[in-house]
Amino acid sequence: MGIEGNLEKVKRRIEKAAAVSGRKPEDIKLVAVTKTLPPERIREAVALGITCVGENRVQEMLDKYQRLNDLPLEWHMIGHLQRNKVKYIIDKVTLIHSVDTIELAKEINKRAVQAGKRADVLLQVNVSGEESKFGMDPGGVYDFLEQARGLGNVHIRGLMTIAPYTDNPEETRPVFARLKAIFEEIKAAKPPGVDMDYLSMGMTGDYVTAIEEGANIVRIGTGIFGPRGR
Repeated sequence: MGIEGNLEKVKRRIEKAAAVSGRKPEDIKLVAVTKTLPPERIREAVALGITCVGENRVQEMLDKYQRLNDLPLEWHMIGHLQRNKVKYIIDKVTLIHSVDTIELAKEINKRAVQAGKRADVLLQVNVSGEESKFGMDPGGVYDFLEQARGLGNVHIRGLMTIAPYTDNPEETRPVFARLKAIFEEIKAAKPPGVDMDYLSMGMTGDYVTAIEEGANIVRIGTGIFGPRGR
C-alpha cells in the first residue's frame, strides 16, 4: 500500500479513536514523521493533504526545509535537541516537542529573544522511567515550571511522551493515562505563562490508544510512509 492508502487508513483510525474519546478527528493534529525520507516523498504526502511534518535531527531538518520551502508546511522538532543546535532552527519550527531540561529552555529563550519571536514548546516527560529515553521525571514537571517562570520568550504549550515499545498497544495505556492526568492537573492550576493546549502522545504502533487516552497530537511515520527504506 502506498502513501495514499496508508494515509486513508490512518485517518479512519484517528476518526474512530477520536470518537471513543468524545472528540472529532479535526481535534487531532497529525504530524507526519519524515526522518530519513527524501524530499520527493514528503512532497507526495503534502499533495495528499499532509500539512505538518516532524523531524528528529536538526541537520536533516535544515536540508529538507531549504528544499521544501515552497510548501506551506509546519515543521516540528520531535527529537532530542542539543542546546548548540537551537540557533539553527529557532526561526523555522512551529513547535519543539522535546524540551526536557531548564538549560535547554534557557537556550531556546535566549535564541527566541534574538530572533524576535516567542517559541512554542512542549515538555518531554519520561513517564515510563526508561533509561534509554530522554525526558524529565513526572515528579519534576512542577519544579521545571517554576524555574521556567522568567523565560518570557518560551511559551509552554503542553506535554509530550514516548511510550515503551511493545507489540501490545494496551500496555501503553497507563503511560498515556498518567501523562493526561498531569496535563489536566497543570491546566487546572493555570501557572502563569503556561497553556496546556497540546498533548503529544502516540506513534505508529500505539497512536489509537494514545488518542483514546487524550492525545491531540500524534507522530506517525511508518504508518504513513511504510518501513524506512521503501
